[in-house]
Amino acid sequence: MNLITRHFSAAAALFLTAGISLAAMAPAEAVDIKEVVSPGGIKALLVEDYTNPLIAVNFAFEGAGSTADAPGKEGTGNLMSGLLDEGAGDITSQAFQEKLDTLGVSLSYSASYDNFTGSFRTLVDNEAEAFDLLRLSINEPRFDEEPVSRIRAQIETGIIANENDPGELASKAWRETAFPGHPYARPSDGTVESLDKVTKEDLETYRSRGFAKDNLVIGVVGAIDPEELGKQLDAVFGALPAKAELPEIADVMPVAGKTTAVTLDVPQTTIQFVLPGVKRDDKDFFAAYLMNHILGGGSFSSRLYQEVREKRGLAYGANSFLASFDHAAILGASTATRADKAQESIDIIRKEMKRMAEEGPTVEELDKAKAFVKGSYAIQNLDSSLSIASTLVGIQLDNLGIGYIDERQGLIDAVTLDDVKRVAKTLLSVDPTVVTVGPAGA
Repeated sequence: MNLITRHFSAAAALFLTAGISLAAMAPAEAVDIKEVVSPGGIKALLVEDYTNPLIAVNFAFEGAGSTADAPGKEGTGNLMSGLLDEGAGDITSQAFQEKLDTLGVSLSYSASYDNFTGSFRTLVDNEAEAFDLLRLSINEPRFDEEPVSRIRAQIETGIIANENDPGELASKAWRETAFPGHPYARPSDGTVESLDKVTKEDLETYRSRGFAKDNLVIGVVGAIDPEELGKQLDAVFGALPAKAELPEIADVMPVAGKTTAVTLDVPQTTIQFVLPGVKRDDKDFFAAYLMNHILGGGSFSSRLYQEVREKRGLAYGANSFLASFDHAAILGASTATRADKAQESIDIIRKEMKRMAEEGPTVEELDKAKAFVKGSYAIQNLDSSLSIASTLVGIQLDNLGIGYIDERQGLIDAVTLDDVKRVAKTLLSVDPTVVTVGPAGA
């Protein structure tokens, strides 16, 4: 769980529900992305659109995610993500949130493993005051005792509740099995014990070391021109230090071939597979992406869904996924089934992985996967101001280039059947790590 706070007024809700839908206005390749550099040298990608009087900003501090938590104080970044709108400058928590509501501003923060991200939206009429609140939250958070205690308690309540959640236990077990001794094995939310050790000074140290200009990535969408945006970028981010002070994190290969069983007295067994995957900058990324779509990423059409759910009725669903982190990449698969059917489900998933490794997909499967992956991109990534701004940030974090949206379809079309078969053999010939959570002996 990443604690995310949201603030909406009735006036803003209308605009935020409608958003700015560039996908509805034009095909993905028509999105006009500008690179903006502020007078102070801060860079951002901007998509101007004046359909609605709304400005959306997404940003990330690269490397300042939960991997930057100090050992023994895991959860510091996640705790801070819930506190940056709980008072800043000379504005106390309640007054700060009342200002957000009155102005119709949406402001949220989140700490992933690798990055600390922010999301901000405002109506144009309130631009000046809204951007100043954003500035304060980033540069001058108060970390007062009451909100720190309150947000900490909320997170700890969630941690305790998750102690008997099969999905959370499975996630914890596969992290610790796949990444032993690495920061990726640590809980991003922290533990009750680690959170109790986090002080106001720890929060300020985390912020001051992790928030800097050299690891800042920004995407902006809406009714603002480059000149005005440049002014706001300097006003909000200009006082940040030039360089972040972050711990060095080693690259890691997920451990394969292990079996971990967590005993929990529940009717179903949760099953997760872990294999080494493909990093986002790998030349074979799209071949792996299409292969995964066919194997288990394509929902109702995928092989795993068909074999586990449709043909045998063993589970409500079965899926696979690719995940690329800054320092690791995984190929995973998961399902949940009756405890007495767990081994059968595991065997079927193993069989389908082996079949894909040995035979690869058919021409028809690959053609359908390409069509879906190309067609769904705009719906998933370009259907609102927030999603477009998030996509602009993602493009920069992955170093894809400003022309990526235009080039993406060509990259997918260039993938051949032989490419997918080769990648499938490489990835799926490895013995997977298998994690189960359920009754003993299942």
